[in-house]
Amino acid sequence: MHTWNRKKIAIVGGGPGGLTLARLLQQQGADVTVYERDRNREARVQGSALDLHETSGLAALDAAGLMDQFWAKHRPDLNQLRLTDHNGTILHDHARSISGAGKRPEIERGPLRDLLLDSLADGTVHWDHKLESASSLGEQVELRFANGITVHADLAVGCDGANSRLRALVTPVRPRYVGVTLVEGLVPEAKEAVPELWTLLDDAALMALGGERTLGMGTKPDGSILFYAGIRSEAPDSKQQIEQADTAEKRVAWFRSHFAGWSTRWEPLLAKASSLIWRPLTVCPTDQRWPSQPHVTLIGDAAHVMPPYAGEGVNMAMLDALVLSQCLRNEQDIAHAIGAYEAEMFARMQHMTHDTMLNTEMFYAPDAADRVVRLFQSFRRTTSTPEAVQH
Repeated sequence: MHTWNRKKIAIVGGGPGGLTLARLLQQQGADVTVYERDRNREARVQGSALDLHETSGLAALDAAGLMDQFWAKHRPDLNQLRLTDHNGTILHDHARSISGAGKRPEIERGPLRDLLLDSLADGTVHWDHKLESASSLGEQVELRFANGITVHADLAVGCDGANSRLRALVTPVRPRYVGVTLVEGLVPEAKEAVPELWTLLDDAALMALGGERTLGMGTKPDGSILFYAGIRSEAPDSKQQIEQADTAEKRVAWFRSHFAGWSTRWEPLLAKASSLIWRPLTVCPTDQRWPSQPHVTLIGDAAHVMPPYAGEGVNMAMLDALVLSQCLRNEQDIAHAIGAYEAEMFARMQHMTHDTMLNTEMFYAPDAADRVVRLFQSFRRTTSTPEAVQH
């Protein structure tokens, strides 16, 4: 038995990457605990749907023995992306592949999280554990949580997103703002609330493009519409301004001021939204490296956050989990496993981040509609769809 099997492993963050890693390590007999900031598994809406890719997200689920559970929960109806201009004129309908070679089937974030949670041993996830700070103590890592609990681990894995508290233990470099901010909104009972836009969606995901702006939206199983309004801005838009848009009039006024020249047909989205959430997009350096640490590493957005315009975020997080679990299985100690994992991850993400940033520039270019339509027209059915236009 490898020595790491007798060590205590702390995974900070209970998203798809962290939960996939926990499942894979438990299959190998590891002592794993996941520390998640949410108060419980129902604490918040889990966001847009995701397409899982054959060689990354699906490969990780296959290794975890969870493919039957995935197919039971996936959404076969999400098979089309509709591209429009700023007026809502349909420019292109793009069919997605959900079967066969190169398949990229869709699943809601909530059901994906649920199937991973249900695969873990009882008590694996410790809820209401928001990490406040972490430090290296000899051969262990000390984790201090907002609820007053302190934990020591032989291996700490940061899966705690773009604002990771564990990232400071491996590098002082923080993600930088990319010049684009998304504003997320949810419209409940959308068929009745926004009937014209519901008809325009027609059971597809949709992205409207124009004037260095984007508007992506799609339906959710409960009949709501989730949307993301994206603007190019030299500095992140005011979070306070978004959070204070607490009436339909204020939300529509925000849209009119930031989407000048866009059709009024989109305004009901803002008027009927239950709330708006401010999400400035960030990215880690394309060529980032850090000296490998013997007892701490990062996966997913904590390691390599990037904008959603290649549809790779969750897939790379789950692939990180798979690669790290394989390295821990194949190496004789934790330090060598971390070094092997990070070498693979850095090389893989250098290309992925570069391509994602090229896509981001394209989606917010003055001629974005023409360029994006040409791109999707050139795609085969097996090509991935950017996360920003997922449901």
